[in-house]
Amino acid sequence: MNKGKLLALPAALWLLFFFLIPLVFVGAFAFFERGTYGEIIKSFTLENVMRVFDSLYLTILWKTFVIATITTVLCLFIGYPFAYTVTIIDRKWQSVLLLLVTIPFWINFLVRSYAWIVILRSQGLVNTFLLKMGLIEQPLNLLYNTPAVVLGMVYTLLPFMILPVYASIEQLDKRKLEAASDLGASPLKAFWNVTLPMTTSGIITGSILVFVSSIGMFVVSDIMGGSKVALIGNVIQNQFLGARNWPFGSALSLFIVLFSVLLIYLYYRAAKVYNYESGGE
Repeated sequence: MNKGKLLALPAALWLLFFFLIPLVFVGAFAFFERGTYGEIIKSFTLENVMRVFDSLYLTILWKTFVIATITTVLCLFIGYPFAYTVTIIDRKWQSVLLLLVTIPFWINFLVRSYAWIVILRSQGLVNTFLLKMGLIEQPLNLLYNTPAVVLGMVYTLLPFMILPVYASIEQLDKRKLEAASDLGASPLKAFWNVTLPMTTSGIITGSILVFVSSIGMFVVSDIMGGSKVALIGNVIQNQFLGARNWPFGSALSLFIVLFSVLLIYLYYRAAKVYNYESGGE
């Protein structure tokens, strides 16, 4: 066994024991029955899989996909300009901005989510400031609704968009931008025709990371959406912990996993076609 395989062995074992094997159990449970008291009866059934396509859960799935799409688009429109700015400013400030992007990972996710409640609640910082400035007469309803959930998701997942986009822009061949400028292209035209197409891989990677993470998110919708915004992640959590219906929770999880795998497959197909059409660059 060569050194490359030896170096990859710990990661492979980690994925095997903490991802693949649990995923096999989830896939198996999806075709088992639930007992009267929540126990798993090892009797094959398709009821759980068919129940996923009930109108109630399809509505929740659709709402989840819509919120995930909005989150991804907002992260892209915020993250791309930020990542682009990081690549063109002075080197001494690049590390500072990248540090600001990664600092949220140093703080517990729940603490960060509850911090938004302090900021957005009726007696929170935003409403208190607006009331004292005389801009509003009554506190605004900034929590426990869909916009609050989207805000929490964008805040949480924005680094997953910024970092891949930054990496793709950083690897961009600057000589092509100089050539575009020499040929008379304006900065905006050079960006649209050179920079943007050549950073497509970073955009797609970041979009997949944000979108897939948004689909499975349940903490943000639980804390900032309350019981008014239920996403598919909340339903899965409830099936495993509240309803004790592991087979149906597994069926929903399996559906999300297969959808995510399909999305990643389509990404690699699109990337392969793009590389082929661009001559392998």
